[in-house]
Amino acid sequence: MEKEIRNLQLECRTSEDSRKIEGVAIVFDVLSEDLGGFREKILPEAIEGVIEESDIFFLYNHNAERGFLARSRNGVGSLKTDVMTDGVHFSFDAPHTALGDEVLEHMHRGDISQCSFAFTIAEDAWEKQSDGSYIRTIKKFNRLYDMSLVDTPAYPQTSACARFAEIQEEERKAAEEAMTLEEEKRAEELRTYYENLRNENKEYLKIDE
Repeated sequence: MEKEIRNLQLECRTSEDSRKIEGVAIVFDVLSEDLGGFREKILPEAIEGVIEESDIFFLYNHNAERGFLARSRNGVGSLKTDVMTDGVHFSFDAPHTALGDEVLEHMHRGDISQCSFAFTIAEDAWEKQSDGSYIRTIKKFNRLYDMSLVDTPAYPQTSACARFAEIQEEERKAAEEAMTLEEEKRAEELRTYYENLRNENKEYLKIDE
């Protein structure tokens, strides 16, 4: 099960006189931007029971080697999460560490404002639209790994893109198989037609047995 990362065009907020950082990490029932031929949305029930079973770190640029800013272990810790009707909100106080001070300085200056999260999927569904595009619906997360402030959002080269390519290939093969079956059916119909002509009109067709 491959880990995926999604970036959100939502602001993570802080104030000049506070070390608190807050924002929205996951949004429900909203179609994403184009992720490479498909868009996706997250159902509210996708998160049920997942935070309580996950060890979630809040990072900077998903880089755990630099340390972490906050942590929620099975729903408890310095990283506070709140599942609301529109999505999963978060808040934490930046630690008095080199990383915490650096992130606060960048946020106060407006250098950083976006966030993203890393996850694996337990259940999803793909639906082809009338215009030929696809919508992926995330029905259930398997696990959340981290939330992260990001200064350069990355394009999602993930297992979802690979699965999308597989779906397209499966549809191509299915179309080819359907075409082959249709051609075989037509050929059989022609054979039957001419065989009937042969049997019913032997003299007319001048067939010697």
